[in-house]
Amino acid sequence: MPVTDAAIPEKLQRDLDYLMDCLAEMFNGLGESQLAACLPKSGSMAPSEDCKFVRAWSIAFQLLSMAEENFAVQTRRAVESSQGLVAAPGLWGRVLEKLNRSGVPQEQIAELLGQIRVEPVLTAHPTEAKRASVLRHLRELYLLLVKRENTVWTPLERDDIREEIVTMLERLWRTGEIHLEKPQVLNELAAIIYHLREIFPQVIPILDKRICRAWREAGLTRPLSPLADRLPRVSFSTWVGGDRDGHPLVTAEVTQATLKELRLNALMLIHGQLTTLGSRLSISRLLLPPPQQLTRRLETLAAPTGALGIEALKRNPEEPWRQLVNLMKAKLPVDVSGGEETLCGDSGSRYCRPKELEDDLRLLRDTLVASGATRLALADVVPVLRSVEVFGFHLASLDIRQNSAFHDKAVEQLLAAAGVAERGFSQWQEPERLAFLDGELASPRPFLLPGAKPGKEAESVISCYRVLAAQIRDYGPESLGALIVSMTRSLSDLLVVYLLAREAGLAAPTADGLACLLPVVPLFETIKDLEGSAAILEQFLEHPMTRRTLAQLGGGNPVQQVMVGYSDSNKDGGIMASLWGLYRAQEAMLSAARRQGVRLRFFHGRGGTISRGAGPTSRFLRGLPEGSASGDLRLTEQGEVISQKYSNPLNAAYHLELLLAGTAGVSIPQRGGPGPGHPLEPVMDRLAERSRLAYQQLLNSDGFVTFFREATPIDVIESSSIGSRPARRTAQATLSDLRAIPWVFSWSQARYFLSGWYGIGFALEELMNEEPALFGELVRNCQSWTVLHYIISNAATSVASANLTIMNNYAELVRDPAIRQPILGAIGEEYRRTVRMLEEIYGGSLAERRAAVHSSLARREDALKVLHERQIALLRQWRQDAVRKDSAMSGGLLFRLLETVNAIAAGLGTTG
Repeated sequence: MPVTDAAIPEKLQRDLDYLMDCLAEMFNGLGESQLAACLPKSGSMAPSEDCKFVRAWSIAFQLLSMAEENFAVQTRRAVESSQGLVAAPGLWGRVLEKLNRSGVPQEQIAELLGQIRVEPVLTAHPTEAKRASVLRHLRELYLLLVKRENTVWTPLERDDIREEIVTMLERLWRTGEIHLEKPQVLNELAAIIYHLREIFPQVIPILDKRICRAWREAGLTRPLSPLADRLPRVSFSTWVGGDRDGHPLVTAEVTQATLKELRLNALMLIHGQLTTLGSRLSISRLLLPPPQQLTRRLETLAAPTGALGIEALKRNPEEPWRQLVNLMKAKLPVDVSGGEETLCGDSGSRYCRPKELEDDLRLLRDTLVASGATRLALADVVPVLRSVEVFGFHLASLDIRQNSAFHDKAVEQLLAAAGVAERGFSQWQEPERLAFLDGELASPRPFLLPGAKPGKEAESVISCYRVLAAQIRDYGPESLGALIVSMTRSLSDLLVVYLLAREAGLAAPTADGLACLLPVVPLFETIKDLEGSAAILEQFLEHPMTRRTLAQLGGGNPVQQVMVGYSDSNKDGGIMASLWGLYRAQEAMLSAARRQGVRLRFFHGRGGTISRGAGPTSRFLRGLPEGSASGDLRLTEQGEVISQKYSNPLNAAYHLELLLAGTAGVSIPQRGGPGPGHPLEPVMDRLAERSRLAYQQLLNSDGFVTFFREATPIDVIESSSIGSRPARRTAQATLSDLRAIPWVFSWSQARYFLSGWYGIGFALEELMNEEPALFGELVRNCQSWTVLHYIISNAATSVASANLTIMNNYAELVRDPAIRQPILGAIGEEYRRTVRMLEEIYGGSLAERRAAVHSSLARREDALKVLHERQIALLRQWRQDAVRKDSAMSGGLLFRLLETVNAIAAGLGTTG
């Protein structure tokens, strides 16, 4: 990490020097002068044999990332201050200015903005290598770095801030970063709830203020205000406690506890906001007479609340607006009178649904406006109303995901328990499955008698669905998302869920037959599944039970959600086949849905790395097929990405604005429907197929699995405890069973980043040699055709992160040269070919054309090389048979290896 690199901007250099000086001061104060001397800033990077130096560098990398994040935030703020909101690409200022210039009427823009919705789905895939305690310390450290920016501090106060930073660094140093035990699901939920309760509520008002200011700056003269207009909406969902795919720890009891915890935290969030609101609305009736509407509502609201209502009215007898807030607090279905907050049942005196609270908050707002206190309504009431609209009484909706093969086993057990079938349902041919399912779904009667125990899988699904049915009965459907079927490969994979829902009481009768109480969502993951997705979807949308379900859930505007998986398609076919396959699949599914009169809502299962769908948000949105966003975007935010993007309110606001403004920017101009398509689409079909061929040839080559297992630290990652979920779906030692997360994580640790670029060079070179005119046309369109630009730029970033020298060093761990040499040779050849072809497209050196990416990596590279050398040496020791047999020695080496994994992940800023 050569921190004297001339490419580092001056402010970033100052912040980095300051943080490294604080880190050295902390080490020197602890008598660890060797560690202070070993920091990258000192220029002396000789690896100490003491494993503490690895942890020291891990912290140094985290400080570098923190300084870079703060530099990016402050740079955006400076540009905004000097040039206005319109200066920032991808945000509201630029998007609204473009819409204004496009000639869309202002009234129409305002109306369409109210239809924009973005829903990040927070997940806890094991991509977050840092413990929750470490994340909290890093958040506090970042706030201190921001606090130091203020120029008003006296020298004494600045010294105090520095001492706080050094103290926080010591706290971080003394906190172990390695998970010694796998976290429990509810521990992971706590980290999600932190962001939902502490960060995002601060962000919603920021987003609202920014769009209203950007509206004015874009020259739109018709006023835009949260008092009069529906503004674009963020909502949140989560998989933690609901993702059952290959996760035996997510039981019905865990799902029930998750729903309860989310509800309790939502109500406590609202309770705190109402407490603050009440303290602010100290408006005397003597100075501002209340409208009759307010007085009547006070009387109506107080009557059923009994002693709580009487007490609420007594507290502030001359302050009617505050009295109304006191009554709202009394009606929340949560009891805060004891030492511990508890949920209340529906006694008739409490709010049953958040809409009831929203109505009272609107009355509070409107009576203030009617009384002339518009500023108070806007400043005090609107933020609370918006918060209730976003978080409701559930904080985030919970999705339930399960694998189609698991559902098949559940059905087999139900049939066996009912004495219906002689052989396994999973072995039936599709026509036989469909005939059986259609017959069963025409009947409301379940298979099982009360108290029956059909088998593990059936009991698991049915007990979970019964929890969901009870949640809907008690609290309504807002707290629940969808029933997602991973590895959807046929129509019957989806209809099976209806059958299981019927069994658990999660389906209800309508005039025409059964309808499911929750939407059933296909998840298409592999390349093959994406290719067949449109046909399956159209059959599903034609099915009577789907039509009844969509009608029940969506009224007259049926909306079907479809999830597309980036991780498995990339692991399956490489980056170009994956991203282009996703593009083509979305195009085909949109056509199928239009034929059925249904709007699609795509759910993008993106991971935290390029190999799993990550990439710049604006480019990702612009690279979607026309009409696929439709003003309604749903996407996963996984593991480390949550802490990177959303741990600090200003950064969180920036990333959510990118999603909101980007979705509006690609949706509103496309209201007329899909365009004719790009003339180079057939060329991309060919490139995707050829790159996939090259990628799969590598994966199918003799000894590849052995090469992968020996040339990467996959065995260390599988032995780690960074997430509650197993690394494999069914514990089989095959590539197909291995999850995409550890697959990508292990290749990144060894600096191959294989699935982020392999195969692209082969496909591009073949096209250039065989049809140079077509290749030239592709190059000319690379910047303007956004999906092509997105694919090529992501591949270029992956290639920049890869390092051929380090790859070769890891390959030396492969014991059999007959396996090592041909596979390493193929990887090296394709790496050089890919760099050459990308430079052909960019018209020069990648290091020059993509300087920001390369300079960020260059700041870390020297230190990373030392850490890679250490990891390789430890892997050699750990894999020796004698060491394996000595559990104490093996455990000690594993811990030291995990330290290197953590440090390298911190240096690269990515895991899986």
